[in-house]
Amino acid sequence: MTLDVTTLRESFELVVERSPQLTRRFYEILFERYPQVRPLFGSSTETQEQMLTRALVAVLDRIEDGAWLTETLEALGAKHVDYGVTDEMYPWVGDALLATLEEIAKDAWTPRVRAAWTDAYGAMAGLMMQGARKATLSPPSAPPASRQPAASPPSMP
Repeated sequence: MTLDVTTLRESFELVVERSPQLTRRFYEILFERYPQVRPLFGSSTETQEQMLTRALVAVLDRIEDGAWLTETLEALGAKHVDYGVTDEMYPWVGDALLATLEEIAKDAWTPRVRAAWTDAYGAMAGLMMQGARKATLSPPSAPPASRQPAASPPSMP
């Protein structure tokens, strides 16, 4: 699948310009539509909002680097298993993300933009779910009994 990189980047820039706190709105929509996910989050989503913003920026910055995307998103998917995220939840997140982008983009949310984001989210979610499956299929490795504790890293000047 070839992603429409230009459309993704241009539309994201527009959305961020219009609403720098777009991830806050994303979580509002996610919790309104899918209240069953609320318990996965603490009392505040502020930290999660910041992490999501950084993740979206990083993905869009490196979207043409397939190896990086695969490695990063599979690792992220594996990590989300520990948070209680299931395959069922990925479409919910996609729904909330697209709704957020559409709400903020307003008239700039064209069929082309919608298709670009639908394809991109599908690819991202697919890699994350792939990482989650790998994490649940491979048993955790125990450290060797003779392993010594790691030395503290040297302090930076």
